[in-house]
Amino acid sequence: MDNQLTGARIANLLTARNIEFEQKNMFGGVCFMVDEKMCLGSYKGGLMARINPEEVDMLSKRPGTEQMIHAGRTMVGYVFIEAPGFENDEDLGFWVDKCLAWNPFVKKSAKKKK
Repeated sequence: MDNQLTGARIANLLTARNIEFEQKNMFGGVCFMVDEKMCLGSYKGGLMARINPEEVDMLSKRPGTEQMIHAGRTMVGYVFIEAPGFENDEDLGFWVDKCLAWNPFVKKSAKKKK
């Protein structure tokens, strides 16, 4: 699935939920920041979702979902979902809600000095 289309769908769902967010181009896709923290985004034609690390094994059983690996490194608390796993709005909404539920528990990254 196209990263921009996925990004537009995510933006629509966040807006419908009255969630304030910022979009950033990252990892060759679009990342959505909620409360200044990476929440979810499009990635390599799929979806990158930041979820409770304790749920990764269970949620990896959903179609097209696996532990995320970026640059050869396991990304703790992130899963990658292939397009069929979020093609319909209900499935994408599921992932958006999972990411939003975990977001309040995530620490903000330290600001980089300019």
